[in-house]
Amino acid sequence: MTVPSRRAFLRSSAGGLASALFVGHGPRADGAPLEVAPPPRPVISPVPTGLTPQDTLFLTWQRDPTTTITVQWVGPEKPDLGTIRVAPRDTIAGWTTAKVVTKPFGNTEIRVHRAEVTGLTPGTEYLLQIGTSVHTSRFRTMPARATDTFTWVSGGDCGTGPHAIGTNQIAAKQEPYFALIGGDLGYDNGTSARTAVQFLQNYSKHMIDPKGRLIPMVTCIGNHEVRGGFRGKRYDAAYYLPLFDGLYKETTYGALDFGDYLSLVLLDTGHVSAIGGEQTDWLDSALAERQDRPHLIVANHVPAYPSFRSPAAAPVSGLLGMLGITEKSGGTGDENRKHWCPLFERYGVDAVLEHHDHTFKRTHPLTDGLVDRYGVPYLGDGSWGQLRPPASPEKRPYLAAVGQAYHMTVHRLEGEQRYHVALEETGRIADIFATHGKRPHRRG
Repeated sequence: MTVPSRRAFLRSSAGGLASALFVGHGPRADGAPLEVAPPPRPVISPVPTGLTPQDTLFLTWQRDPTTTITVQWVGPEKPDLGTIRVAPRDTIAGWTTAKVVTKPFGNTEIRVHRAEVTGLTPGTEYLLQIGTSVHTSRFRTMPARATDTFTWVSGGDCGTGPHAIGTNQIAAKQEPYFALIGGDLGYDNGTSARTAVQFLQNYSKHMIDPKGRLIPMVTCIGNHEVRGGFRGKRYDAAYYLPLFDGLYKETTYGALDFGDYLSLVLLDTGHVSAIGGEQTDWLDSALAERQDRPHLIVANHVPAYPSFRSPAAAPVSGLLGMLGITEKSGGTGDENRKHWCPLFERYGVDAVLEHHDHTFKRTHPLTDGLVDRYGVPYLGDGSWGQLRPPASPEKRPYLAAVGQAYHMTVHRLEGEQRYHVALEETGRIADIFATHGKRPHRRG
């Protein structure tokens, strides 16, 4: 793995990404109060009435994104919404029709509407129509080969406020092929249908690229998708799994393979599935099967290497301290570091995308928590729409760069080259990090 400098990146042909990034509306005023994650909402709010498919329409995937697409929305069940149809935009090929299936959306009267289309042509732009409506949307399938250059974005901890919308807008301007949201989408906490619907309304309205194409959404689960946050059951993710159980049919973790060139491994940091045990066994097998992919990316919500919360166990006082118990079990990310990080290192994961702490962060490449040029970098830390002050690299030696800004990451893949650009809501580039190929010890 090589790590080009920021200056080298800006001089390179790929550096056109930096100059091509669409910027926002200027920096936040100095002294403006910072917003942090809202507290859990215990009260179930009413769902908006009169929803149309276009109000919450979004695309996602259940299998290979080079040849399939899944079309979804939430709203009332109507007889004229029983099918969707797609057709290539630039050919005279006819329309392909797919049946819409519906299912409950938590404790509401509205339904999740889902239709999957398979057998599509890679790297092709399509038209989409729903039911009998002549309203036409556009989308594109993923490229067929790793040699093609493409861009996607990632981030987490969105919410539904103005900063989340601002980050949506600047993310869409980058013309990404898809967005990966690493948990804590709208902060519905498994109880607020209205919040979940508002998140979808924001995404549907703003995550459309400048050419008018819908930007598919891939997600992994976070604590604010689950009633209670951690150690829940599937039914506790009442407004998350009805939307994403096409990919997470039996578990709350899985993998999405893009042709033979990119694999996203999507994990559950203890919200429904325990980190150790079955999930770790599955992860071992999943990474072993994909270790030779040109790009192998992991995403999870709670970070192994936090930038705000402490990775160390908290001291214990009171009666437990008097009994000689000096620490609570583990700090933030302790289970990740114990069960998952050795697997990331063994199988040559190219980057781990982390969230939950509401900062910008990039670690050094790490092996067993120590700086190692052939180690695994961890990028995060979930500030799409929520914000906290990060710890300094002086206090956390594993941190290479941190910042206190709403942001998402623009990922540009060019053959075996990967560029990760942290782009703030204002349009400012916070960081550029690049890697090339697999680690030298894996090539030998």
